[in-house]
Amino acid sequence: MLLHRLLIAGGLAFTLSTSALAQEDIEDVQEHPMIERYPGQYIAWQNIQNWMPYKVATGPVTGYRHIDDWIETEGRVTRTFYALEGEDREVSEVYLNYLEALEAQDFEILGSGYSADRRGNDVGSTNWIGVAYGANPITEQGPQNSIFAGTSSSGGAGSIVARKERAAGTAYVVITLEQHSANYMGALIDIVEVEAPETGLVVVDAEAIGSDIEEYGRVVLDGIVFEFNSAELAEESAEALGAMATFLNENPDKLFYVVGHTDSIGTFDYNNNLSRDRAESVVEALVEDYEIASGRLEPHGVGPLVPVFSNGSEEGRDANRRVELVERPPAQ
Repeated sequence: MLLHRLLIAGGLAFTLSTSALAQEDIEDVQEHPMIERYPGQYIAWQNIQNWMPYKVATGPVTGYRHIDDWIETEGRVTRTFYALEGEDREVSEVYLNYLEALEAQDFEILGSGYSADRRGNDVGSTNWIGVAYGANPITEQGPQNSIFAGTSSSGGAGSIVARKERAAGTAYVVITLEQHSANYMGALIDIVEVEAPETGLVVVDAEAIGSDIEEYGRVVLDGIVFEFNSAELAEESAEALGAMATFLNENPDKLFYVVGHTDSIGTFDYNNNLSRDRAESVVEALVEDYEIASGRLEPHGVGPLVPVFSNGSEEGRDANRRVELVERPPAQ
């Protein structure tokens, strides 16, 4: 069988069939950078929660609506439903592509299974899907619910449960695929980032910085602290600055933007200027105290324009006040 490779986090290259072009994604969705879609799929539904509990089912159904083996976790949860229409594909082929790509990217497979008739109690069966997602219900109406509603013309189904330990924190992936009809296949992909909403808010060290830069192209520099309403770096920023310098010295050919962010309290002009000044302070400290070449770092401020949480709570505002290191292309 010819496998049409899918790409996971920069891993495998893929070839796109010319038999059909992917339909457009719905508005205001963004594919999670950890897993890219199978060629031809489009995003028909998405829901992102910055924090929520999630139960990861890792074993088969062992009794009436009962699974013995669960991992109870919590964190940022991204749930995306992909549809594939009018494609000459079998769900078993798409299932094998996802499984192979996860394994190639060093995910630990905690459970997996495919069934042409959906019967039984193993991972990926109709019984398992009902119990596993019953613990993590989707309350919105929409195309994503086709995963749970078999039809007389439906084909096979399969699920994969995987885990990856990253410098930025543990991530779980739960993928379920269902051939709903001859010309319609659905894929529900849940990604649970246990310790790191967005790209980090990690305890910064050189390994964590490199991991997030490789995976996301940017990293939130937790540990960079400023005096109140000031661009003056606090003394406790020294550890994070040292980790940044280590990473930069280990990657001497890479160039970066240093981007300051603020919450939304105060005027836009004030926050925009403050975010720029804070980015400049970080660059100055790295150049003057750690002898990083100034041409490698370009400071910018975006004020409150790119929040990662709601500014309606102190916790959210605290997370939005941050500095990011963003990889930039080589000079032309």
